[in-house]
Amino acid sequence: MTFFQAHPPLEQALTAILETTWKTFPSLTQNQIAVTWVVYKPPYPVNTGGALSPQEFWQHQPQGAAYRGVECSYPASIVKLFYLVAVHEWLEQQMIAPTPELDRAVQDMIMASSNDATSLVVDVLSGTTSGPELSPGPFETWRYQRNIVNRYFQSLQWPELATVNLNQKTWCDGPYGRERTFLGPALENRNRLTTNAVARLLHSIVGGVSVSAMRSQQMMALLGRHLHPAQLADTDPEQNQVVGFLGGGLPATARLWSKSGITSRVRHDAAYIEVDNCPPYLLVVFTEGPAQSQNPDLLPFLSQHCLDAVKPLT
Repeated sequence: MTFFQAHPPLEQALTAILETTWKTFPSLTQNQIAVTWVVYKPPYPVNTGGALSPQEFWQHQPQGAAYRGVECSYPASIVKLFYLVAVHEWLEQQMIAPTPELDRAVQDMIMASSNDATSLVVDVLSGTTSGPELSPGPFETWRYQRNIVNRYFQSLQWPELATVNLNQKTWCDGPYGRERTFLGPALENRNRLTTNAVARLLHSIVGGVSVSAMRSQQMMALLGRHLHPAQLADTDPEQNQVVGFLGGGLPATARLWSKSGITSRVRHDAAYIEVDNCPPYLLVVFTEGPAQSQNPDLLPFLSQHCLDAVKPLT
């Protein structure tokens, strides 16, 4: 069961888009992509600034479609969306205190996708730090503390979160010491997410019910992306989360809130999109494999085709 209602016309459109995508990008196999696509119909229950209470909001079940939406994948920097929500929950509950450095780290984690900033955020959330290996007793305590983010999200009792894992930092060169031990010999403790899980979290943020209406708006402010060519030209290429991602398939007049993730083996994006004369929609796409990671055309291609399919639904 998911937070959206399966909509046959959207499912048919998604099937057609994927068939076209596989023909256009033959190196992409059927098990190297996952998609969750949610389209909102009037009265739109999202991006209202939190006008609806959580009880009212969750009574609205949007229409959607998914392909492999329950399959777990390594999420790369998409996990930072979950750490963003956790930080706001901790602050709301006064479990941690706001500081200028935490504010700077949260901003850089989302806007610039900084792994160094994410390291601090995870330390603050869990009360753990990286370092040399630990003896068994202290390591078990450390392991329990690090899993606090998992325990929080499991407490929400969302079916979409049943199989996820959210306890690892993101790295440039990779983990060392206790972090490498915690990852497991075969990397079995890596972060894991599904496109359905990401879609529900982003849906709650855009809906203004993630933590609180005010905090949802603060999160949305960090997720906003510039699409105008002149503004994109001023963006550091290392920090770009539009070109080569879902935003790359949108007109410059569109409004985009998103978080991307990329490594040498994956290229992902999660986006909420508003285009004039078109229903607002949410699109989460995970792609795996070195060929996909290095291909800046795949996600924009999918995005453009999803937009074209949504336009007639106005």
